[in-house]
Amino acid sequence: MKYRRFGRTGWQVSEIGYGMWGMGEWTGSDDAESLASLQLAIDLGCNFFDTAWAYGEGHSEGLLGQAARANPHKRLYTASKIPPKNRIWPSQRGFSLDETFPPDYIEEYVHRSLENTGLESLDLMQFHVWEDAWVEDERWFTKMDELRRAGLIGAIGISINRWEPWNGVRAVRSGMVDAVQVIYNIFDQNPEDELFPACREMDVAVIARVPFDEGTLTGTLTLESAWSEDDWRSTYFVAENLKASVERAELLRPLIPAGMSMPEMALRFILNEPTVSTIIPGMRKERHVRSNIAASDLGPLPDELHQALRPHRWERQPTWWSQ
Repeated sequence: MKYRRFGRTGWQVSEIGYGMWGMGEWTGSDDAESLASLQLAIDLGCNFFDTAWAYGEGHSEGLLGQAARANPHKRLYTASKIPPKNRIWPSQRGFSLDETFPPDYIEEYVHRSLENTGLESLDLMQFHVWEDAWVEDERWFTKMDELRRAGLIGAIGISINRWEPWNGVRAVRSGMVDAVQVIYNIFDQNPEDELFPACREMDVAVIARVPFDEGTLTGTLTLESAWSEDDWRSTYFVAENLKASVERAELLRPLIPAGMSMPEMALRFILNEPTVSTIIPGMRKERHVRSNIAASDLGPLPDELHQALRPHRWERQPTWWSQ
């Protein structure tokens, strides 16, 4: 495992971090399997773990707390997220801070996350949705800074809405956030346009989420793929999205070198971007932990392959099913 500097915090975090959404509410999640996978990741050098209250209403946070307490002598970086008060994902233009993150509510949910994890502090606390207009209402920052000075959190972050990397540039340039979490992968290269330059200028850490495009870039989806009604993917991969996603993934197959898998290619593509501090694939099974962490050992893609993947950038706009 290789490590990268996490922006101005100076933390040295694993290039491959751990996304814990699937442990909270996805079909087939099993706590014993999840804890075994978390421990294996720790043993293999992973030290950055991202969860949220919304992942099973604290269930995933509880698993992170168990893993952290089981490894008291290892420096593990814990990150969670405050859900919007109105429970609407993603946020929408015109939502006010009072509808989403009023100061008292922020404090309440920081304490809820601490209670769920059983930890005295969390390294990074993020807003689970974001609108750049909120930069003008500094009450969110005043409260978060108060909680940071009290030692309850170490750093402040935002999680940017799907396919809206522009909707975080003002927050980065404000100097009030230490980290941004954004979708970045072979298809979603848009953060390179405005967001990444701002992050480099302000020394803000970047967490790359959805490296496999919710499963598309694993190469395992087909037009017959289906999920149970209570699984989030059943509402995301509606017919039009599933068809387009499968078609886009199929176009990548001729580019995959012998001996390399599509997931490996997807992760290593992201490693080519030095602005990214850590990547957080979901890893519920031990075989996924081993294969994903191995990408760090292999390093970025050869330049020729990286350049061949650049034209597969997919310009997408949020819609009713994208969430």
